[in-house]
Amino acid sequence: MRTIRVKASSGDLSPLLAGAATAVAGCGALLALTDSDSPLRGPFTLFFLLAAPAAAIAAALRGLEPFARLLTAVAGSVVVNMLVAQGMLAVHHWSVRGGIVTVAAISALALLLVMARRPRGRPAHEADDSPVPADR
Repeated sequence: MRTIRVKASSGDLSPLLAGAATAVAGCGALLALTDSDSPLRGPFTLFFLLAAPAAAIAAALRGLEPFARLLTAVAGSVVVNMLVAQGMLAVHHWSVRGGIVTVAAISALALLLVMARRPRGRPAHEADDSPVPADR
């Protein structure tokens, strides 16, 4: 009989935390869209409204240091939410579901634009347009 051992992880919890954050944000959007009476609806929906635009903005700001990227992404997330709320109030079509859907659409569009701008399948030296060193 052979023993199967599980290798110890390297201690990097960021993929686990990203998955948990995605699950919480998804649950928040789902609870708000279904008009659930759960006590978790408010906090999870607020987390979605902050995390979805922040993730899209953070993906666009890969060149910044991590703390600067986090701070800018959260500030941008607040701006996106305030602009959506202000726009909906200005046209007299305010609704919770409409706000959730609009923020999700803006976040998804921003993330798709960032992903479309990044070159795929090209070597790193072609992506940055630097001259290729000659082999000897």
